[in-house]
Amino acid sequence: MLVSYKWLQDYVDLQGVSPEELAERITNAGIEVEHISYPGKGLKGIVIGKVLTCEPHPDSDHLHVCQVDLGSETVQIVCGAPNVAAGQKVPVATNGARIAGNVKIRRSKFRGVESNGMLCALSELGVDKSLAPYEDGIYVFDDEVPVGEDALPYLNLDDAILDLDILVSSAHCMNMIGVAYEVSAILDRPIQLKTPVVNGLDQAAGEKVSISVEASDKVPYYGARLMTGIEVAPSPRWIQLRLIAAGVRPISNVVDISNYVMLEYGQPLHTFDYDTFGSDHVLVRYAGENEEITTLDGQKRTLTPEDLLITNGKKGVAVAGVMGGENTEVSDATKTVLLEAAIFDSLTIRKTASRLQLRSEASSRYEKGLDRNRVALAADRAAELLSLYAHANVLKGIVESGDKTVPEQIITMPWQKINQVLGSDLTCEQIIGILKRLNFAVDVENDVMHVTVPTRRFDVTIPEDLVEEVGRVYGYNHIPATLPEGTSSHAALTPYQKIRRRTEVLMESIGLSQVYTYSLTEKESASSYVVHDKGLEPTQVIWPMSEEHAALRQSIVPQLINVVQYHLNRQMPDVKFYEIGKVFLPVDGEARPAEEEHLAGVISGHRKERNWEGEPLAVDFFSVKGILETLFDTLAVSDRIDYRASRRTGMHPGQTADVLLDGEVIGYLGALHPKVQKDSGLNETFVYEVAIESLLRNGEAVIDYHILPRFPSTTRDIALVVKRTVAAADLYRVIRENGSQLLKSVNLFDVYEGSHVADDEKSMAFSLVYFDPERTLTDDEVNAVHEKIVNACAEQLGAELRG
Repeated sequence: MLVSYKWLQDYVDLQGVSPEELAERITNAGIEVEHISYPGKGLKGIVIGKVLTCEPHPDSDHLHVCQVDLGSETVQIVCGAPNVAAGQKVPVATNGARIAGNVKIRRSKFRGVESNGMLCALSELGVDKSLAPYEDGIYVFDDEVPVGEDALPYLNLDDAILDLDILVSSAHCMNMIGVAYEVSAILDRPIQLKTPVVNGLDQAAGEKVSISVEASDKVPYYGARLMTGIEVAPSPRWIQLRLIAAGVRPISNVVDISNYVMLEYGQPLHTFDYDTFGSDHVLVRYAGENEEITTLDGQKRTLTPEDLLITNGKKGVAVAGVMGGENTEVSDATKTVLLEAAIFDSLTIRKTASRLQLRSEASSRYEKGLDRNRVALAADRAAELLSLYAHANVLKGIVESGDKTVPEQIITMPWQKINQVLGSDLTCEQIIGILKRLNFAVDVENDVMHVTVPTRRFDVTIPEDLVEEVGRVYGYNHIPATLPEGTSSHAALTPYQKIRRRTEVLMESIGLSQVYTYSLTEKESASSYVVHDKGLEPTQVIWPMSEEHAALRQSIVPQLINVVQYHLNRQMPDVKFYEIGKVFLPVDGEARPAEEEHLAGVISGHRKERNWEGEPLAVDFFSVKGILETLFDTLAVSDRIDYRASRRTGMHPGQTADVLLDGEVIGYLGALHPKVQKDSGLNETFVYEVAIESLLRNGEAVIDYHILPRFPSTTRDIALVVKRTVAAADLYRVIRENGSQLLKSVNLFDVYEGSHVADDEKSMAFSLVYFDPERTLTDDEVNAVHEKIVNACAEQLGAELRG
């Protein structure tokens, strides 16, 4: 927010406090002053002059030769402004003066006529053209100003403008009075406020206007004043210049006053031309589906049932809290004004303004919150100014719906808590004094404070807020620095954290790089590649940043695919990435999803580069399977893991497998479907995703060591012919189940399909290692176990020994 130093002096005495010092103290109190600008910096030699005569130039159809009184002398100036005329008082850049852009004014001749200065427009004095009230000529003073005096103070160009960074927590400072309260507390100087005085007619406004609110859940209060006899004209100079200082362009007295009051009180107002309103009834309701309204900027807006609409009972006349309608715009012909002062739901206004891409000064204030108890005062202030500067006849009373006031909040807390939290040694009297500087009422009883918080400070709701208020006004730089007190404890990782970090180290030692992707994704891809598809809709964000971040992910794989695409587009085809992160699984009947930690990875390109040892090797199914097998070995759960061929949407039908822990599916691995790879412009790409949280909690956190054996082991190979539908994992399971304590390891070393084997069969060869750590095994003992294994494979899986 732009705050005028000169305007602020109307409310708080700033004598002895420079703009730089004020900015520093406001910043130290928690509201950052980003910048201080000086509108008149670099200007000099600008005085107030009076145009005595204005004659056409003898050799030009657009220039004028003017005799200008500068107080101490009369000079001749040639001027090309179309609005110059005799009798005007205008800013004059004298001979040798400096105007905007460090341009020096020199004595010169225009088509043979001498000119000793320049009559200035505001833009030539550094005012932005978009803010200047006169775009087609010089600035003309509209009131009595002393000729020959320095013009800068009369144009507010001797001002300093403080640019405050207003956050949601400091929304009470989005108006001059709010900033004045803040400065009053910081400087410990009294604030000076005047109560608006409205001299109304005997006729009540309620006789001419009625109000009804259908959307009362989003419009707690709606009020309106009615004024007749309006004379639309330029607003007085002091209002125009204050609006310009705040970055608002003056338009007319009626519009300018509503903007001025918004800047002063923080309450947005809107003025309707009552004669074009179309009825004597104001109806506030939700907009209809695809209902249209043309706003003041001339754009046709299409609304939804979530938008609030001000209507005349039939058609819309304003988008509530955002912008008025073109059909009731105040014009030069306006004679009767309906003034709106209302409270609208902040979330509703934020949604409407964002969806329509129509952020305004009014909507920004509604979004951050308003002081409900100030809405009627703002309406009175506008009525007061309109009666003074637009000759308005104000009808008696405010026509309203809802309550315009709410009770002040009372916070109860021990006063010692403030010192406990801040580490300060303030006395109770000092704390009370600081709170009273903030205009909080304080009552202390038995060391307990009862603090009444004014409604303008809607950000102060809990005791911790009071601690912050005392700390920032007292000054954080005045609080002594102390070491933490109390006993210290040794920080350590939990067992889960330790094993999770071991997993990260393992993934990186294998050659994968860790990435972090958004938990938010597109709604369409949020349910893709899930480990367990329960058919539930993904959890959606009510107010997403964009369509690409509209839902919570149920799988990490889709975003890892995007990472691969990103690298491919930058000529980096060989990628190996992993991520450990949360997925959000919808729970039927619950609003909140269940959070579950997953490990996911993606590999593409080559696992071995071309070098002197040979040709490059491409990644394949067993590359990604090997990553998971290494993980399961490290966690000592390999004997509880099985793999089962599966079909999943988006995955290759012949190169995809589920991962099972104790018979329960905990993840999957495999190649992306060829169509997915083609559509995404990918090379052959393999992915995996595992519900890692339960796995890590069941894994081993320590390494199990065994002494070297003293006795020899015995190795037997076995080749079994089975149907092609039989998986190696099934044979592996049967062999382990029937191998007794003597069987130490089973390893598949060959798979054969071809001649000497039926078309629907295959041969799989396993190497079996038998071992007893206490003695040397005999052939008879090994043969007995080996025969038992062969018989079990034959009975359970129809396997035959290959001849």
